[in-house]
Amino acid sequence: MKAKENISRRSTLKGIGALGAAAFLAEPVYGRLFAGISGRELDRQSDIRKTVFAKVFSTPLIDTHEHLIEEHDRLKGTHRRIQCDDWSFLMSHYLNSDMLTSGMPHAEHNKFFSRDVAPVDKWNILAPYWPAVRNTGYGMAVEITMQQLYDVPELGKDTIRQVAAGYEKVRRKGFYKEILCERSGIESCQVNALGEPFRKSAMPALLMQDISIVGMFAGPNIDAYAKPAGIDVKTLTDWYRVIDWWFETYGPYAVAVKSQNAYSRDIDYERVSVEEAEPVFKKRISGDALASQERKQLEDHLFWYSVKAATKANLPVKLHTGYYAGQNSMPLSRLIRNPGSATSLCRAAPETRFVFMHICYPYYEEILSVAKQYTNAYIDMCWSWIINPIAAKDFLKKYLVTAPANKILTFGGDYIPVEPVLGHAVVARRGIALALSELVEEGWLSLDRAIELTDPIMHGNARKIFNLAEKTKKLQGVHWPV
Repeated sequence: MKAKENISRRSTLKGIGALGAAAFLAEPVYGRLFAGISGRELDRQSDIRKTVFAKVFSTPLIDTHEHLIEEHDRLKGTHRRIQCDDWSFLMSHYLNSDMLTSGMPHAEHNKFFSRDVAPVDKWNILAPYWPAVRNTGYGMAVEITMQQLYDVPELGKDTIRQVAAGYEKVRRKGFYKEILCERSGIESCQVNALGEPFRKSAMPALLMQDISIVGMFAGPNIDAYAKPAGIDVKTLTDWYRVIDWWFETYGPYAVAVKSQNAYSRDIDYERVSVEEAEPVFKKRISGDALASQERKQLEDHLFWYSVKAATKANLPVKLHTGYYAGQNSMPLSRLIRNPGSATSLCRAAPETRFVFMHICYPYYEEILSVAKQYTNAYIDMCWSWIINPIAAKDFLKKYLVTAPANKILTFGGDYIPVEPVLGHAVVARRGIALALSELVEEGWLSLDRAIELTDPIMHGNARKIFNLAEKTKKLQGVHWPV
């Protein structure tokens, strides 16, 4: 390994390009890009790490999973998901759960996210709990975001006024592109719009959209899907027509379909015949209560109808697996079954590309084996970097020496507010760089091989799996009314 560690600066520049190396070998630049690691600290690292970090931090990311609301809704500040339009909004998705599990009373939590408390006064509410949550992945992403966007060394009583003012200064027209593209180095995002089956984004080529299929089979959600289609649903055949309408209308513009039904049940969808499903659907339309087994039968049948429609439209099927957002609600006894059920899905529909999200944390060893065994199984590391950054880094290391490297997607911010995507991207880049560096240092990969893997895992795989060249061309010509 010593021979590899003594790589000359000339070799470094040759491997990653002068611009990439300069980003880290010049302290003021890489110290700013890589929050949490000073230039002096990185100077003490091996040339292997300098080379890999420079490559990773100068490589574009494709963000394969977000829940971002539209920029114009953020600027209005009246969207139903904006509890408070100040710096605390950055903590309202994910970090708020750590705040509660650390012991913050619900009354204090609600006060912190209230519009009735002055932004600068909110620090006093957070201060007792901040030391307990700032080092979690959720806290880390938010504090890095504040360091990068508001030019503060850390969040605290001495910087809170600068943070509050910085929030207002940044939140202006065009700030989505600034944060995502210019600051985070993201080519495009894939958005699962919460509360609507498909969103006609004002920035369609940047905020690419999934079709949400969960309401097509869970419930199903008749009003949300049938009304836009203009179809009066009385029979199961009518509901098929509704599903077909969504794919015919928006399939050409979507990059994938998404279901988070794993929050309610395991992903053990079985093949249920039309004859079995039809009488259950009739009960559902009539408003009769369904037994749990009947609900499962109907969900399973409609799941496979939706998956078949997605496959016909050449859209990958994204499925939530593993960890739950929120607090005091997650049954691990259900989550542990997700990887086994994933193998059943892959066997049942070999022509469908299944994207299993969030590395099925904490059962990531098991989902790793699914990607290795099944041709049509892909793993998305979205959200995992802030659930457990070290586990995510270890997962990527293990993945790259276990399963084909063309089936891994390494970043998705998974946020409603746009700002923390920046901090999450920094955490992810750090984890990717560490995973690759450690594989080289431990002798599992050559440095050249690690550098070669960087582009595919950070953007190349996503371009191919989601057919992004064709989708981008299609979406660049779209102008939906806001």
